[in-house]
Amino acid sequence: MRAIIPAALLLALSLLAGCVGFVQHDPLQVDLAGMEPIHGEGMEMRFNLKLRVQNPNESAIHYSGIALELDLNDLPLASGVSSQDGTVEGFGEKLIEVPVTISAFSVLRQTWNLTGGSPIQNVPYALRGKLGGGFWGTRRFSDAGVLSIPEPVDTP
Repeated sequence: MRAIIPAALLLALSLLAGCVGFVQHDPLQVDLAGMEPIHGEGMEMRFNLKLRVQNPNESAIHYSGIALELDLNDLPLASGVSSQDGTVEGFGEKLIEVPVTISAFSVLRQTWNLTGGSPIQNVPYALRGKLGGGFWGTRRFSDAGVLSIPEPVDTP
């Protein structure tokens, strides 16, 4: 009888933990809000990406760490991680800064791809990442769009 009680308790806790995974959350809205250069080493370039994170859910999101990848023109450009932690309140927003690195190889690949002879006007970008929150609390996000690069103005 004593062995049945711990087994039943373990089963009940497992079922309860499984139900937590079925709670529906609206996806986070994450937008690239800015970019500032920071000191890099050697041939790499480093930037602080500023992300505006909006939480369209009632409950606050607690995170401990962030990781992201940025693609430009369907090619990897930059990646970054930060161990910072914080909270995005329910129906709230927060500006989060993440240092990212752009390798010299990524710059060469982008330059080679973008100098195909045609004028550069609209360059697609994609941002993917996650806010760490443990086994049940990690929240993934993505953003995509087109960077419009204006053409140079001809002066007479």
